[in-house]
Amino acid sequence: METDIRYGPAYSLAFLRLDAGETVMAEAGAMVSMSANVGIETSSGAGGGLKAALKRSVLGGESFFMNRFTAEGGPGEVTVAPPVPGDIVSWPIEGQTVLLQSGSYLASSDGVEVDTKWGGAKSFFSKEGLFLLKVSGAGELLVASYGAIHPIDLEAGESYVLDTGHMVAFSEGVDYQVRKVGGLKSTLLSGEGLVAEFTGPGRVYLQTRSADAFVDWLAPLLPEPRSNS
Repeated sequence: METDIRYGPAYSLAFLRLDAGETVMAEAGAMVSMSANVGIETSSGAGGGLKAALKRSVLGGESFFMNRFTAEGGPGEVTVAPPVPGDIVSWPIEGQTVLLQSGSYLASSDGVEVDTKWGGAKSFFSKEGLFLLKVSGAGELLVASYGAIHPIDLEAGESYVLDTGHMVAFSEGVDYQVRKVGGLKSTLLSGEGLVAEFTGPGRVYLQTRSADAFVDWLAPLLPEPRSNS
């Protein structure tokens, strides 16, 4: 699979060029366009079968179904995009494991398996839920965000602090802890609340915008619902 990502970082679109017989998996609803010779099959997901699909849907907050696109009778092309304005990055998965926040998985090539992983109580307090998506195997992973994506490569023992609403993905070797941004006054009044501290070695991806922050900004501007009485 050959990947070409255009129009980023605000309105990224990934062009996936497939050889004859080659297949790519994508989140339900991610397809924007495709060649006429590309066939589509809906299944319970990228590896792991029905059990993994149920875990991914119920626990990981993702769609139960995924779409499998296959170029038939010759090369083909599929384009995919996230549901919100944002970025896409390609992350080669070669014998490593990557952890994603809910909503960040976009697509993957054959050989990549998508499952869920217990994130512990710390992920509950970081607003990412008790489970994270666990991606492993060998192939190419496409990660999507709200806003632009910025990579941070941490050396062994090096730490970096992130607002919890800006986390996108990180490699499994990275440890993270959720803590207060400062003292009680800072936690309550700074508007930051809780932060996640990541410690290397490994890579962390952050997004430049937070969906939670946008909702908090938008909510007071929405009109009040009218009463029927």
